[in-house]
Order: sequence, then structure tokens, then C-alpha cells
Amino acid sequence: MDPAATSAAAGLRRVAIDPVSRVEGHGKVTLLLDEAGQVRQARLHIVEFRGFERFIVGRPYWEVPVMVQRLCGICPVSHHLAASKAIDVALGVAGAVPPSAQALRRLMHHGQILQSHALHFFHLASPDLLFGFDSERERRSIMAVAEAHPEIARQGVLLRKFGQEVIRLTAGKRVHGTGSVPGGVNRQLTCDERDALAAGLPQVIDWCERAVDLVGELHARQPALYEGFGAMRSNWLSLVGDGRTPGVPAGAMDLYDGALRWRDADGALLLDGVDVQRYADHIEEAVEPWTYMKFPYLRSLGRERGWYRVGPLARVQNVDAIPTPRAEARRQALVAGGMVHGTLAYHAARMIEMLHAAEVIGELLASDDVVQGERIAPLPGAQRAYREGVGVIEAPRGTLIHRYAIGADDLVTECDLIVSTTHNNEAMNEAVRSVAREHLSGRELTEPLLSRIEIAVRAYDPCLSCATHALGRMPIELSLVDADGTLLDRLRRDADGRVGREGA
Repeated sequence: MDPAATSAAAGLRRVAIDPVSRVEGHGKVTLLLDEAGQVRQARLHIVEFRGFERFIVGRPYWEVPVMVQRLCGICPVSHHLAASKAIDVALGVAGAVPPSAQALRRLMHHGQILQSHALHFFHLASPDLLFGFDSERERRSIMAVAEAHPEIARQGVLLRKFGQEVIRLTAGKRVHGTGSVPGGVNRQLTCDERDALAAGLPQVIDWCERAVDLVGELHARQPALYEGFGAMRSNWLSLVGDGRTPGVPAGAMDLYDGALRWRDADGALLLDGVDVQRYADHIEEAVEPWTYMKFPYLRSLGRERGWYRVGPLARVQNVDAIPTPRAEARRQALVAGGMVHGTLAYHAARMIEMLHAAEVIGELLASDDVVQGERIAPLPGAQRAYREGVGVIEAPRGTLIHRYAIGADDLVTECDLIVSTTHNNEAMNEAVRSVAREHLSGRELTEPLLSRIEIAVRAYDPCLSCATHALGRMPIELSLVDADGTLLDRLRRDADGRVGREGA
């Protein structure tokens, strides 16, 4: 049934925000109001479809790590590596991937974490945080940040540049590289490349620490905002170390490998040490007729109680510790008061992870594994009729799951992807509902409401292209429609940033 018809039948009014901006991809938000003007439901619609799970089927397995990263130009490395890990398992060589290849894959991955977190915070989120939610719309942009806070903008640009250089040297290109292959990697660093990266690292780590400090300063100015905006109680999911990676104790943060762990809103363990190959035993996905994005939940708790959050805030609270000293000290400060539920806390957690990524890059560059050693495991000659593998990695936005089945002809027969933004789908809907209940003013739509809803969604750094397997961006439109379909108010923001009402 059409959502408008459904809301009319229930005696609700409908508010639509179309699309949400300053996120990767685009979406539309609908608020369903009761007769008293109170928000009853919030729906984040993802309205386009790409279908990667279908057209990967029938391709040779060795093409998959390169093809599947075309899901996204922001986090292609994450898909590249998750697919490689899944194919390793399907081919039976996951345990034989050489140490040099593992080190280079980890280096590539932490370069991706660093550049993506820098892009999100400095380019997309910082304008709202530095100038305030109610500042002029044209002021909330990276160009305004560069004018008012040139050193902050400069640090953001150079941090991202460093992360992209790590990716270029390990993957072959900054975007859509080819460095990871089934069984290993196809390139290593030269000694000169390693030394050049290492020489810039002390400055990078200093900038990362300053970024953590900046978020702390912003929080200290408005603690009620940072603790209450879009706040909700939820379960949490992430990978944690499984004790098999040197230097990463069991239960510690491991963004590349490990086992699955769920906690509840109070921090109590729900599931721990779950083999990633068995993820489907625990995760169920619900569907709704008004969006292409699914709603994952923990099967044992059911749809209503089993949804969870992933990403930086989930990871820093789900782990026992971060195995790098600077980031762990900052994590301890963030969680000192207990579990953190505010949506804006994602920014603090994101900067802590960026610092951790820089520290890990330093550790990897200090090892000779990135410049020498075997690069690929011998691939098996005899083929089985059916082979299956799961690859799980902590992408910048959260837990990323790839599963593939391969036939005896080496062609992919099944593909299942659960991306980070999909895991956070219910949480983003809850955040929108929380913000709208506080800031919707009766029968009139306002630009501050529109902005706050965008800020709530943006805090999750959603990648809508990945989540729907969606592409594009257009101006935003917010409509208020009565239960009988009468248009009460419409607010629009054009592509040039101008805001106006219907007929104005």
C-alpha cells in the first residue's frame, strides 16, 4: 500500500524531506503525525536500487574483489578487502595467506579508515559542529570552515591526503584499486615508499590527537546537546579480536579481523566470540515496502528488541580495550561515565578510531613484512562442486559482511551483502524520530527542523549507495500533508542552497 494511503487510513499527517544532503547517496525522510501534531513514526526511505547482489552472480570469483568495490567511491577498500577475505575462505586458503600479504591488507585498510574518518568529520560534519545548528545555511560548508578555521580545514585535507597515499601505495590507485587478490596481494611497498610514509606519521598522529581534542572542546561547550541529541538506548555489534592476531588480545579492537560480539544498552554481553562464518545463525533481516534498505536484528531477541548499532561508537564501547596507547587513553576518557547513547558521540568515537588507525599504520610500517616476503598463497588445483566463504571487516561506518558461494566452474552462484549503513537503518530512523519529536512545530515546517534531521542522519556517516546496492543527489523538499491528502505546508531547499515555501 502507498505510504500516504497508509498514513491517511491511520489518521496521520505526513511530512517528507526529500532528499537528505551531505551524505553519500541520497534518501528521503517521512514523518507521520497524529491529529495532535505529534510524531508517531519516522521513515528513512532509500528510493533507488542498484542490485549488486544479483549481477555479481555468474562472474568468475577472481573478478569479485575488484567489481564489488564499485558499490561506492568513498569506501571501496572495505568492499575490496571483505570480498578478498570471503574468497580466501571459499578457496580454503584463508589460513595460508602470507604474513606479508596480511600486513599489506591491514595497512590498506587502516589507510581507508583514516582517510574516510577525516573526510566525514572535517568536510561533512564540522560545519554543523563548529558554527552551530542554527547558523546561516550558507555558513555551514567546508569552504566556510576553511575561511573561519583555516588550520582545522588544512589538517582535515592533509589527513585525508595521507590516508589516500597509503591506499595508493598498497592498492595501486586511491579509488578502486586492485592490490588485494584471492589468497594475498599483488604488490608490496618499496623501502623508499615505506620511509616516506613513516616520515610523515608523527605529524599525522599529532593532527589526529588535535581532532579528538576538538570534539572534546565542542562537547564541553554544549554537554546537554552532545549527550541528548538523537539519543537512544540500543544494542551494539562489532568485531573484536579473537586472540589470533599478534599484538591484538582477544576482546580488543581489531578493525580487520576477529569474532562478532553483541552488547546490550547497559553494556552486558549478549553474544561473544561468534564465528563470522556463522553470522546468518544470528542476524535476521526484515523488509518494509517503503524502502530498499533492510532492517537487520539479532534473531534471538526478535525485531522489536533485537536491532542494534554499528560503527565507531559501537566499536569503542564494545571492545575491552584499543591495543594502541594514545587511542586507548582517549577511549577510556569517553566511556569513563558508562555507556554513551547520544548520536553526536559518534564524532568523538570516529576521531579516536582515526588516531588508532594512524598508530596501527606506524606499527605496520615498522615491520619488514610490508616490503618483503611471499605475497600470495598457492591456490588449490582440485575444485569442489560448491564452495562458500564469509568475509567480515570493520568498515569506517561499521561492520561489513560479504558472503559468496562458488560453483565448480569458478563462477559465483550466490552473493549476500550486509553493509554498515544497513545495520544502522533502525537506529537512523530512531534518531530522526527523536529529533523530530523535539523540534517539529505543529503545522509549520522550518529550516531548523530540516537541518537537525539531516544532522542526526549524517552523524552515522551513512553510505546509502552501499546500503541499497542508490546513486544521486538532488534538492531537499519537506512536505506536510493532512490525513485527507490536503497540502498544509511545503518547504524546499534548491540545489543552490536557497530555501523557500510553496508558491514563493
